[in-house]
Amino acid sequence: MSAQTTDIAIIGGGLAGLALAHHLHRAGRDFQLFEARPRLGGRIAALEGHDGAPGAVDLGPSWFWPGQPRMAALTRALGLRVFDQYAQGEICLEEADGRILRGAGCASMEGSLRVAGGMVALVRALAATLPAARLHLSAPVAGITQAGALHLATGKTWQVAQIVLALPPRLVAALEITPPLPSAQHAALLAIPTWMAGQAKFAALYPRPFWRDKGLSGDVMSRLGPLAEIHDASGADGTPAALFGFVGIPAPQRAGRAEDLSRLALAQLARLFGPEALTPLGSALQDWAFLPETATQVDLIPPPGHPDYGLPRALSDLWEGRLHLAASETAPEMGGYLEGALAAAEQVARRLGA
Repeated sequence: MSAQTTDIAIIGGGLAGLALAHHLHRAGRDFQLFEARPRLGGRIAALEGHDGAPGAVDLGPSWFWPGQPRMAALTRALGLRVFDQYAQGEICLEEADGRILRGAGCASMEGSLRVAGGMVALVRALAATLPAARLHLSAPVAGITQAGALHLATGKTWQVAQIVLALPPRLVAALEITPPLPSAQHAALLAIPTWMAGQAKFAALYPRPFWRDKGLSGDVMSRLGPLAEIHDASGADGTPAALFGFVGIPAPQRAGRAEDLSRLALAQLARLFGPEALTPLGSALQDWAFLPETATQVDLIPPPGHPDYGLPRALSDLWEGRLHLAASETAPEMGGYLEGALAAAEQVARRLGA
């Protein structure tokens, strides 16, 4: 069977890959995008609304901030509603001994911005600007060659002129690349932590944001857990009503405990906000650390702080400029954030003349 051809292959359908595809499409360039998952969005995912609670609650990134011009411009161009993170009412601190102190702690995300419908609305709106025939889902790439062959796990092969790896660098290091990248380049890929890859989030949907009636913002810092940091995750105008929290237990200790941790998380929300929290319309624990499309074994231990991201010199001009990296972790600014994913896509688009 002869190989299909395209000028540019984008591997990865997260925000960076989709944004790059958007740049290329507007420039009239020939491209195909390949995503291993059966959905687009990468680390952007959501708990979809249940009966009585329409909308979606972010299980990946939730916020962007004023001063991030690419996110502001893109949401505006796509006609998406942006709203302020809810921050009215008291913040709580849950001590290790179970005491709950109202008006203490510092977990508020006041000043951050959200997208109505969740960040999945951004993904869907961006994908809708692209030709559906060029977006290949459930299409994991088995390997790439410097001769320009892209081999899919399905057995199909594409012949391409340029390859863009819109993947976290550590996933690139795990890809079958022929000939193998030099050891210095391979080591540089492994040295870049995948932002939030070792984290887990728990979200619960409710008929209404009942905690607001009690004068609570939904923000909690906890020394007891299992959720270490909790926020109001409700949509614009309080619909859907939701709470979410970051699981404070290290990834190696979370393995195989999704059901148990979900039960404990609901019990914690009930301690903090009242018995109504025990009976959500729906809930989900999203553990990114154990998804091979997101994390590697090295990512089970997160970095101690926000890394100083960017494209290392060793990873520039790969394959004499025919192999490119476009992930938030390789962005020239705002690395790790949604803004960084857009910055990385913008940078690679310029290199490709789009």
